[in-house]
Amino acid sequence: MILLAVVGLIFWAAVFGVLLRVLRYFRGVEEIGALLAGKLLSLVLLSFISVLLLSNVITALSSFFLAKDLDLLVSSPVDRGRLYLAKLGETLLHSSWMVALMAVPIFAAYAVVYRGGWLFPFLVAGTFLPFLVLPAVAGSATTLVLVNVFPARRTRDLLSIIALGAGAGVILLFRLIRPEQLARPEGFRNLLDFITVLRAPTSPLLPSDWVARSVMGYLGGGMDWLPLYLLWSTAAAAVVLGAALHGRLYHTGFTKAQEGAERFVRGGLWSGSLGWLLKPLGPARREFVLKDLKLFFRDTTQWSQLILLGALLLVYLFNIRALPLFRGEQVPFFLVTIVSFLNLGLAGFVLAAIAARFIFPAVSLEGRQMWLLRSSPLELRALLWSKYWVGTLPLLVLALIITVLTNVILKASPFMMAVGVGTIILLTLAIGALALAFGALYPQFETENAAQIPTSFGGLVFMMATIALLAVVIVIESAPVYGYLHAAFRHRPLAVSPVMAGSFLAVVAVCLGATVVPLRIALKRIERFEF
Repeated sequence: MILLAVVGLIFWAAVFGVLLRVLRYFRGVEEIGALLAGKLLSLVLLSFISVLLLSNVITALSSFFLAKDLDLLVSSPVDRGRLYLAKLGETLLHSSWMVALMAVPIFAAYAVVYRGGWLFPFLVAGTFLPFLVLPAVAGSATTLVLVNVFPARRTRDLLSIIALGAGAGVILLFRLIRPEQLARPEGFRNLLDFITVLRAPTSPLLPSDWVARSVMGYLGGGMDWLPLYLLWSTAAAAVVLGAALHGRLYHTGFTKAQEGAERFVRGGLWSGSLGWLLKPLGPARREFVLKDLKLFFRDTTQWSQLILLGALLLVYLFNIRALPLFRGEQVPFFLVTIVSFLNLGLAGFVLAAIAARFIFPAVSLEGRQMWLLRSSPLELRALLWSKYWVGTLPLLVLALIITVLTNVILKASPFMMAVGVGTIILLTLAIGALALAFGALYPQFETENAAQIPTSFGGLVFMMATIALLAVVIVIESAPVYGYLHAAFRHRPLAVSPVMAGSFLAVVAVCLGATVVPLRIALKRIERFEF
């Protein structure tokens, strides 16, 4: 708890500090400073409500239809309205706690810059609570309707629709915001065009806009009660309508949810298609690899997130493409190189987040059948080996795609391309090993949902260790990159100095150590599992 509190306070302080500087700059801009601050708050709240909608849809599927206590609750003489409110509260709590914590430093920065006073926290609580209720009701109602349309044996189709909708929504959100236009003020003909872009994609019909109007109106000295009334009345009406829909459709959907699941991945198909490719690995390792692949594609909560991952990858590349590096004046070679180098850290963080979602839960997903693997004559080293490479090889392909495409977009030099590709390969191998090791050190064999495993204490420790590894690698490689920039600035040929060679060797040693040592720790931990 102390470690979690320290990490949370550091994160709060970082968000608060950055937003404090931005808002102070906005307040110093005459005429449109308040408009910029309100626009920023609207965009933050709009991103919150987008995340909350997806999170509530997925969480409601577990709390309303897949929870273990539902067999007792549904069959007992419990009022339908009370059951709905209880499960809605559970859904709201599990899906919104992170967004609520994220909002604390954001509203604190607004309170400090615009001098909100002691009544400001009560106003924020009064506006943010119905703001959280609305996506919870909408997500629960969406899940209720979809479960009635798609039987549980076709949950794969249900989650595919959810993932596709989320990916399309994220891409649409970024396209509507159009950050590349805001980075080019010279492209606007007048102030009116700039303000028009600032107003998109907010709308007076969105709850995020109601919260922003209420908060900014209070901070500006003129309280607007209409947005607050709209928030509470709409949230109350949504709960009533959600309860009515629950009373009409829930029992039918719950009955369908008890049907057997369809087997999407069949043994003969996979053994025939991949078995001959994996023959050189030997029988034990081949069967372990096939088993992990089948389990991954049989769990719809796992493979359906690949669709969302592809959408987020497109957004990442779009953000790199939108950087104003090659528009108007020629950007200095120094700036392009620095952006290309720092992109390594950002790509490494993205890979760490993906590894936390797909590699970290690998050991926990074995569940109670781990005792069967432990008691069998199969080699545990082969089990660990298969889980490592099944997760790391796709991650390595993704890492190379991100690194090569971003360097091509940034028009990086051959030296930076080689540094980026070599570094990202070593980092990917180390990140995969760290994810598997921390997943073995902090297993959760009793979990009902694979998506909940990365948010555990072990997932937090893994992310902290990965960020530390990225920081060490970036700091070590800054010396050879500086030498490269110095030689380019002096128009001299690049010479491999002892410092450059030592730095690259140090990176190789650190990454190999972060790969081998965690895998050995993971193997020893698996050998000591007790059930």
